[in-house]
Amino acid sequence: MKKLKKELFLKLIGAAVALLFIVRLIWPSVNVPRSQRETIETDSNTVSDSSTTLSIDTEIAEIKDSNDKQSMIASIDSLPVIGSSAIDLLAVNPIPALDFKQPHYIYSVHSYSHCFPDVQDVQYPAALAQGVPPVANRADAEHRKKDLVYVGANPYYMMDSSMNRSIPYLVPKASHLLQHIGRRFLDSLAVKHIPLHTIIVTSVLRTEEDVARLRRINTNASEQSCHCFGTTFDISYNRYHTVAPPDDPNRRAVRNDSLKFVLSEVLRDVRAEGLCYVKYEVKQGCFHITVR
Repeated sequence: MKKLKKELFLKLIGAAVALLFIVRLIWPSVNVPRSQRETIETDSNTVSDSSTTLSIDTEIAEIKDSNDKQSMIASIDSLPVIGSSAIDLLAVNPIPALDFKQPHYIYSVHSYSHCFPDVQDVQYPAALAQGVPPVANRADAEHRKKDLVYVGANPYYMMDSSMNRSIPYLVPKASHLLQHIGRRFLDSLAVKHIPLHTIIVTSVLRTEEDVARLRRINTNASEQSCHCFGTTFDISYNRYHTVAPPDDPNRRAVRNDSLKFVLSEVLRDVRAEGLCYVKYEVKQGCFHITVR
């Protein structure tokens, strides 16, 4: 009888050990003391909260950075299209201070002659196809208001004050291109933290009288000029108009070479988009541009 009780007791003990072993396999945390389980749970919650906080901080930083960029773009896009003085651009539509994480360097182009190689043989057919019949004189230009747009006043560019061999008229497509280049130039200056300057247009539409007078001065001037069709304009790369007045305490001097580098980047991109042809004129000190 005693032997039977002993065997039963051992079987019960063995069954209990086996049961505990199975429970530990299924729920390992049962073996961890209660105080340690509470510590682990607290640490886990802390890590989770920290991760959530970090994620929220990152999202806020990204949203703020995005809003800064959108504010800058909106400021450029909201500039008046016509009838405003370039000197008033900052006063009317100030561009906010930018603090981009990624710096925007000035790279220029690797070669002016290689990046802007569009000679007369390339530009003239485009001017002939996109432009108006040659204008005889200034009086004739006044009667072409349906085909030509006056481009003498715009906040995105300045007409050269000494321009006397052409008149400020372009076909609508070329007028839009000129304004587009001026806007993108201002945009690039703002992104690169460079004081705002506007480009200077040195030549626009030439009448037949202008071409004849020019040929008397310069025998190398071509009778078949792209400027005769209202599709072509020249932008100086040696001179720029400073938007801020001379007595502005926030005005900072910038080299014309730096502005030329930025302008060349803009023209390279606009040309690559198929919007125009560009020729780098060494002697004339300008970019010769025809709309496509």
